[in-house]
Amino acid sequence: MNHTLVFLGPSLPVTKARAVLPDACYVPPIRRGDLISVLKESPAIVGIVDGQFLHSLAVSPREIFAALEAGVIVLGAASMGALRAVEMSRYGMIGVGTIFRWFRDARLVAEDELAVTYDPDTGAALSDALVNMRDAYARAVAEKVICNETRRTLIRLASSLYFPDRTYEATLRLAERQVSRAELNRLRLWLQRGAPDLKADDTLRLLRLARRLSMPTDEQSR
Repeated sequence: MNHTLVFLGPSLPVTKARAVLPDACYVPPIRRGDLISVLKESPAIVGIVDGQFLHSLAVSPREIFAALEAGVIVLGAASMGALRAVEMSRYGMIGVGTIFRWFRDARLVAEDELAVTYDPDTGAALSDALVNMRDAYARAVAEKVICNETRRTLIRLASSLYFPDRTYEATLRLAERQVSRAELNRLRLWLQRGAPDLKADDTLRLLRLARRLSMPTDEQSR
């Protein structure tokens, strides 16, 4: 079987993923053993976005190496995929997106930056990723919604929360004694209009690359 398989969970709804790469097979966040199992189906491309790590063992570099040795194109982005791509790019895994680059370049080092809780039935995130907050607050500074000092305060407060409890609203509540009400209200309105979602953006980048790589060689060069 020659197809594309994507391990996807809270980083992007499957409905949005299918709009970009409709013919792929989408499966839940990867855990140890999953990649070896799917190799029996001989996928041409495997995209790793989300992965399990708390209640299940995470996918290992050894499994990814086995897939690469079998000739599978392995892409990683946004979450667990970005972390493993940093480790395995020297062996041929392809890292995609801003989050991958930030970890590769050691701008970020804590895996906690990517962690969220999610509904196992729907895949919807129940908390917010710290890496998304970093990106959103930086954009809010650029758009003069908040000042840089407020950005630093919000990141510090968000970092202090255990990842299942980390949400924009929880962080803003903690900031109420340290940041002016007017500034927090501006930020709330700005976020309500559509908070930036870096993990989703990077996932879409992976899907677009997978789509190009799945095309015949002559079409890829057009």
